[in-house]
Amino acid sequence: MNKRRYGIGALALVAASTLVLAGCASGGAESTSGADTSAVITANGSEPQNPLIPTNTNETGGGKILDSIFAGLEYYDATGAPQLDMAESIETEDSQTFTITIKPDQTFTNGEPVDANSFVDAWQYGALLSNEQLNSYFFEDIEGFSYDEDSPLTGLNVVDDLTFTVTLKEPRSDFPLRLGYSAFYPLPASAFDDIEAYGQNPIGNGPYKLASDTAWQHNEKIDLVVNEDYDGGRKAANGGLTIVFYASEDAAYADLLGGNLDVLDAVPASAFATYESDLGDRAVNQPAAIFQSFTIPERLAHFGNDEEGKLRRAALSMAINRDEITDIIFQGTRTPASDFTSPVIDGWSDSLEGAEVLAYDPDQAKELWAQADAISPWSGTFQIAYNADGGHAEWVDAVSNSIKNTLGIDASGAPYPTFAEARTAITDRSIQTAFRTGWQADYPGLFNFLGPLYATNASSNDGDYTNPEFDALLNEGSSTADSAEANADFQKAQEILLQDLPAIPLWYSNVTGGYGEGVQNVEFGWNSVPLYYEITKG
Repeated sequence: MNKRRYGIGALALVAASTLVLAGCASGGAESTSGADTSAVITANGSEPQNPLIPTNTNETGGGKILDSIFAGLEYYDATGAPQLDMAESIETEDSQTFTITIKPDQTFTNGEPVDANSFVDAWQYGALLSNEQLNSYFFEDIEGFSYDEDSPLTGLNVVDDLTFTVTLKEPRSDFPLRLGYSAFYPLPASAFDDIEAYGQNPIGNGPYKLASDTAWQHNEKIDLVVNEDYDGGRKAANGGLTIVFYASEDAAYADLLGGNLDVLDAVPASAFATYESDLGDRAVNQPAAIFQSFTIPERLAHFGNDEEGKLRRAALSMAINRDEITDIIFQGTRTPASDFTSPVIDGWSDSLEGAEVLAYDPDQAKELWAQADAISPWSGTFQIAYNADGGHAEWVDAVSNSIKNTLGIDASGAPYPTFAEARTAITDRSIQTAFRTGWQADYPGLFNFLGPLYATNASSNDGDYTNPEFDALLNEGSSTADSAEANADFQKAQEILLQDLPAIPLWYSNVTGGYGEGVQNVEFGWNSVPLYYEITKG
């Protein structure tokens, strides 16, 4: 999901017939001289939508926690570069069969070994349709995966305690780049004794662990302490992490100013004009891999993937004055979107064919809406649902007013009290309006902004969009070992999205945040999340 150029182009697809990743990653930041290594860092967050099971968590509230308490085969450093974590090596000769070797002597916090079965069993669980995991889509390239029936991943094979192989249905040169995402985290064998209970009190293997059996206080906070047995590149330089679930960004910002919060990664819109002067050199405003949009489900009458629906979607897009909204509401912390991805990702383009549909053109918007009405007249209120606890009311109102004033229709926001409530209505398909959608990248590649959100049956395809031509281009791009060719296919795929508009792109986001006077070594990563394990205090 936003925008910083750190040389992420170096993450272009890895060529076939090579050693993909091997060796040891460097350790985490060293603690500052005089820092209190037992001090607990406090940060803002939101109540997770679901129990904390890696294959069933695809939102940022739960993701922040999972990334802190689990360690996967690799992790992404501040620039987005993959670094080995639990893996000793990831090798392939053809970008279709991968041999993965786990580092020896790694354990979960209950003493169980982190071994080949820890990964294979977790992935098998996540891929089965009957388990209804939100991230099952991430396993679709592995041999045996099926969308039609429960089918084991026959492409997973345990060679020995510390080695397993992954065979894909066809070559995927960016497969190793995906493996730092939480869907690919391991699980201890005990998790499967009662997976629902496990999700309420997860046992991980990362730099932190839950402080106690009651550490997750729902709708309030979660308390994490350092996992002393973690032996990867993210060793904690502090004594723990408490993530507070705020009801509003304004409340979180007030706590930061009042000295009651150490690090904040979401400044409220009400403070955009003042936060840099409020915080001085402790203010953060940097590009990150974040994309903002709103989605119109194809099941809504008059908005299907047909001629009328395409006309209405294009009219809505061209009725939005993105320049004015980003200037006035966001004070220069957002940039109007010209595609569906992010400028920080290698292969991004601002000159796609059809991108003019993202430009404000009120006359053309009215004409397209009138053409749609000639096919089938529409009446009612066009609404955009959003979570009221996320600081979205101002821009949703601004977008709705722009649509209303341009097209002469009734348009408004439709608030849900919490993120979890909004996401539940979206994922169970009970929502009957358009809704806010954003994407914070799982891994730094163009495909990650396209496949999970718009491919047929994808895990985050909340609008149920499907287009075989789009799917085919994604497949072609993923299969090539040449990064330039792959990105060209992904750009062509986006040109189809610009015609169909399954979501209406709005803008790219900077991460706007800050930190308190008592903390040091604060660094925000490529995907906008602070590197909590590096932060020191005192």
